[in-house]
Amino acid sequence: VQLQASGGGLVQPGGSLRLSCATSGFTLAYYAIGWFRQAPGKERERVSCILNSDGSTYHADSVKGRFTISTDTAKSTVYLQMNSLKPEDSAVYICAADQLGCGSWLLKDMGYWGKGTQVTVSS
Repeated sequence: VQLQASGGGLVQPGGSLRLSCATSGFTLAYYAIGWFRQAPGKERERVSCILNSDGSTYHADSVKGRFTISTDTAKSTVYLQMNSLKPEDSAVYICAADQLGCGSWLLKDMGYWGKGTQVTVSS
């Protein structure tokens, strides 16, 4: 199982970014993919999760209405579309996978983790 996040960068407040989580080594349809973020000196925070078996999505309250999670099964890639970005969204964003579903995302205890991508929101 491999996951690789990409697409981070520097963006101004109010701007948008789309992160990608490229996956390999497993059948994406049988797994949940979760996004997390961690800022310096802070605990890892849940962001969004998608249960690929039925398409259900979940978002942290802090990103509801601004972030969207989706899957391109043909490309084995999960996307995190981030709009209306705020400075407090700045963090390393990490994607993870688990066969047990988004319950593992709620527990911040997913089975497989990728390396993160840095997002910085600043003017």
